[in-house]
Amino acid sequence: MVGPTGKVVGIEHIPELSALGKKDIERDQPDYLKSGQVELVVGDGREGHAAQGPYDAIHVGAAAYPVPDKLIAQLKAPGRMVIPVGPSFGEQALYQYDKDSEGNVKKKELMRVMYVPLTSKDHQLGAG
Repeated sequence: MVGPTGKVVGIEHIPELSALGKKDIERDQPDYLKSGQVELVVGDGREGHAAQGPYDAIHVGAAAYPVPDKLIAQLKAPGRMVIPVGPSFGEQALYQYDKDSEGNVKKKELMRVMYVPLTSKDHQLGAG
């Protein structure tokens, strides 16, 4: 996942899903949580988690449309983000965003994909 000094921050906007993820990690790899190498936070993935950034790498597990500028801003220079991009029920592609040491960003399409949308908590729960 990461090297011995690396850290992983997972973001989930549904508290119950965050708690379930934490329980799974505690069962299978409790040292990751005890050491602080893995931290799960409740928040909006579209906003990222600036408090721990900037990040060497960002992986987004839901399709964004458009790509959240806040995630690119939280990417370290140099750094890489992999994110599915496209509308909820339309064509999507997995993109690689690379930020160079001077902060310039390039994007590259990797492949066509189909992901669930990166959305608000209310929308996911059917309230918005």
